[in-house]
Amino acid sequence: MILAGDVGGTNTRLALFEFEDGQPQLSVEEIYPSGQYATLEEIIEKFLQSHPAKLDAAGIGIAGPIRDGRCVATNLPWVVDTKDIIGRIGFSNVILLNDLESNAYGIATLSPADFVDLQKGSANPTGNAAVISAGTGLGEAGLFWNGRELHPSASEGGHSSFAPDGDLDIELWKYLAKRFGHVSCERVLSGPGLHNIFEFLCDTGRGTAPAGLLEEMSKGDPSAVISRAALENRCETCVQALSIFVRAYGAEAGNLALKMLATAGVYLGGGIAPKIRQKLLDGSFIESFLSKGRMRPLLEAVPVRIILNENTALRGAARGAWLRLLRQGA
Repeated sequence: MILAGDVGGTNTRLALFEFEDGQPQLSVEEIYPSGQYATLEEIIEKFLQSHPAKLDAAGIGIAGPIRDGRCVATNLPWVVDTKDIIGRIGFSNVILLNDLESNAYGIATLSPADFVDLQKGSANPTGNAAVISAGTGLGEAGLFWNGRELHPSASEGGHSSFAPDGDLDIELWKYLAKRFGHVSCERVLSGPGLHNIFEFLCDTGRGTAPAGLLEEMSKGDPSAVISRAALENRCETCVQALSIFVRAYGAEAGNLALKMLATAGVYLGGGIAPKIRQKLLDGSFIESFLSKGRMRPLLEAVPVRIILNENTALRGAARGAWLRLLRQGA
């Protein structure tokens, strides 16, 4: 039995999986609001009290760099350490993975129905792949062909510098630089990033925010309100903000594809892509993805897919722990 975790800035998902023929079979899953708990260990202990199990291994995916089994969470006031988890639950076979590393591990557990193609391309079966996920933050990871299979590799690419593309992007960069100093890709390509774009448009006189929309934003997640209003064509400023977001998302996905030489495919994970799939399918994302000058023909052959399965990272954390268990037994 494998305990798997997907720790996000909004929610923490925990689940128990058994493996059959190399595929994770879900036994039970719970979702906990991350902000309501002081530590991850508290959530794990609560979960295991409700669902006692004889564990063989545990894999926990979390946003942030992992060093020596320890992670200072990027979007949570938590320090997660395998030693603390082991001390709390009395079980020693625990592995921490970067959240996008978990996403990458999870891709191999999905079926064709778990994807939507943005570009079919022509996959190189022995090429590398990449995952880019906009959600509470922006995550990026690679999958490198090792001669036998695609092997996930974590990164913190979402915190690399945002590259403006055109005059409007330059003005957006200047606006964000005054607010944040360093303008990372995550400041644009995330839920809070979409809100940043919307505020940029309003604060610089490029758009207005209807009173009813501002009230709606004050009562819920502003980014979710902006994206819904854009997709429903209820607010022109929201439409413009989402268009900028999608164009920038495509550009960064293309950057990642070139850096990883991801000829086996680029996958869009995270919570935002499935919710805005109708906008992602209008062609603007792929045009920005392809707009790399002499490298356009290379990128035209790269499959680009949206991951629809919201449990991909959770399944991937389980698979990462299971593979480690197999290696230990080898």
